[in-house]
Amino acid sequence: MFRKELLLAWAMLRDPRSPMAAKLTVVLALVYVISPIDLVTDFIPILGWLDDGLIAYLLLQAAFKFLPADLHAALSSKIKAKAA
Repeated sequence: MFRKELLLAWAMLRDPRSPMAAKLTVVLALVYVISPIDLVTDFIPILGWLDDGLIAYLLLQAAFKFLPADLHAALSSKIKAKAA
């Protein structure tokens, strides 16, 4: 499931019809994951990784809410077609 959302985020970044707010939110999720500054440090074995995954997931969900419904459906169907 998370793989499809990552593919949808990538398609959204590449599509010129996507709103800038959605694109910025995806970039923010990526920056948070690779940033050394975290809410919970990565030195705590499980909680640090869960923190990164959870924040990235929530940011991606927020980015998808910025998409118009017809664009979201078009990008989702495009991803499903490639996967089949």
